[in-house]
Amino acid sequence: MLATVWIVVGNVVGVVTGIIGVVIGLLALREAQSAVRDCGRVLARQAVGGAGSAGDLKAIRDVAVFRYDALEEMTGRLSFSVAMMNGLGDGIVLTSINSRSETRTYVRPLRGGKGGQPLSPEEEQAVRAARLGLGPEVEPHFGRR
Repeated sequence: MLATVWIVVGNVVGVVTGIIGVVIGLLALREAQSAVRDCGRVLARQAVGGAGSAGDLKAIRDVAVFRYDALEEMTGRLSFSVAMMNGLGDGIVLTSINSRSETRTYVRPLRGGKGGQPLSPEEEQAVRAARLGLGPEVEPHFGRR
């Protein structure tokens, strides 16, 4: 009797573990598909001529502005991050945090689309939108899953 109970418990644990594994796998697949779509957009932009042609890789061509409410007491999306990069992903991200009494402005260099220091989530949104060609103004819900 006790052995039968342990077999049933073991089977239930195995089924639950399997379901959790499938869910985690599906979530990972969704993230991977999103990354592949993003890479495809970047490659498509690079393949198109014009301002993004191979002869013009060092000119600023990817620009996006991400506006947001950085402080609870300030609404109206007055704070912002602006990403400006060339075709190689080199450039800057400029961030302005606005409050009632002061404004703080920060600039961070970018190399290959990455910051030398960790970027804030808002700065990352601006960089990602610029690389995907979604600028100049990015909607606040962009990139949220």
